[in-house]
Formats: sequence, structure tokens, C-alpha cells
Amino acid sequence: MTILDQLAAHARERTEQAKQRVPLEELKQRALALPKGDFAFENALRKPGLSFICECKKASPSKGLIAPNFPYLKIAREYEAAGADCISVLTEPKWFLGSDSYLREIASAVSVPCLRKDFTVDEYMIYEAKLLGASAVLLICSILSEEQIREYLAVCDAPGLSALVEAHDEAEVRMALRAGARVIGVNNRNLKDFSVDTENSRRLRALIPSDVLFVSESGVRDAADVETLRGIGADAVLIGEALMRAPDKKAALAALRGVS
Repeated sequence: MTILDQLAAHARERTEQAKQRVPLEELKQRALALPKGDFAFENALRKPGLSFICECKKASPSKGLIAPNFPYLKIAREYEAAGADCISVLTEPKWFLGSDSYLREIASAVSVPCLRKDFTVDEYMIYEAKLLGASAVLLICSILSEEQIREYLAVCDAPGLSALVEAHDEAEVRMALRAGARVIGVNNRNLKDFSVDTENSRRLRALIPSDVLFVSESGVRDAADVETLRGIGADAVLIGEALMRAPDKKAALAALRGVS
């Protein structure tokens, strides 16, 4: 099994355990009783120019522990103050040391839309995201079928959530488009072996029509990388490790944005 297979399998285990505590129908009713969202995540990415999705991440399978000291609320507030358009919050607990409570607290503390960064393998996780205060969920093509992506996009629409549909190669981009994705993220990191190639975004950009939002994810280290992605017409970049390792998040984001 690849790491990605293990992540997906563990997400299924977590979901089955959660269903024992709160059945799907009960959770669904709770989520749909909340005011419908206005697709704030994708709307934030539609503004002119390049948008920045900044990530709160304590650890990762490829890098291990990134932030031993993890004042996640302070980090999220710094991102917002620095001009982040959206905040990505890891909730996967085993490999990324994430937590649902991080998302719940961050979403309550900031006014920018939050993405629940997790390995969505069941509609249950989408309703969880709504109840946690997220504006968007992650759907990864390599662990879902085209039919599942289409189904989960419809599930997202009911409570007003956006979906960042993640692809790594041409076949997955085409699958995401056929399923009806409005936001496609091209991951420059291969989640099967965790190698990084930022050329992946450039190669796949031409496949994505202009009315579909294009997000470049992973491996964005500096202002030169950002400028390259701006040059190929990316709508947004998702940046995690480069910001998480920076002692001054505000200055780091300003540098990435090319703001002196």
C-alpha cells in the first residue's frame, strides 16, 4: 500500500467509528439545518489576480513534524492579517497530526473561508466539514471514482460548500472535468511517492478551461515559483510548508506575493 492508500483506509476507519457515535442521517440533518453557505471558498478565488490559500499544518508524511510548537489560532490570524484569501486546515490526525477542533476554532476565529484538508472518502465527511465551519472540502481523484466525485460534488452543493478537486495527471484532470468540478487543484506532489515537480502545474494548465478555477498545490517555495505560476494563469496557489517553517508568517506571505 502507498501512503495515500493508507491515508484513505484510515479515513474510512475514522468515518465508520464516527458513524457509530452519530449516524449519517442525524449528521446530515444537523448539517442541512444550518444556513446554506454561499460557496465562499471558490468565490474568494475568483477575484482578479492570484489568490493565496495558506495552510495550517503541524506535520506531514513526507516531512515529519514541521511545527512542534503549533499555535494554530495565532497562525491563522497571522495569515488573515497578511492577506490570505483562504486558509487550509489539516484535520487528518494520524500522519498530519491534524484535528477537527483546529478547524472548528480557526473557522470561528477568522473571516476568510476555510478548507477542510482531509482525505474525503465518504459523504459523511462532507457533512462533518459543514458542521465544523468549513467552506470547502478536498476531493482527491486518485482515491475516488469519477462517479463518487460527481456524487460528492452534489452533496457539497446542498449545504453550500465548495470542493477543491485534486488531480495529479492528465487522466485525473479529465476525470475531474467530466465529473463537473468547478475548482481543480493540480498537486505538484505525487501522493504515491511524495516526489515534487512544480512543472506538473505548467503541463496540466492547458487542459483546464478558463471557467474552471485552477489551483497549484505543493512545492511552492519562493516568489519565483509564485511568479511562474502567475505566468501560466493559475487562479490560486496553496502554500503549506514554506509558510509553516517561516518565523514571521506575515513577512513570508508578503515576500511570496511580491509585496515589499
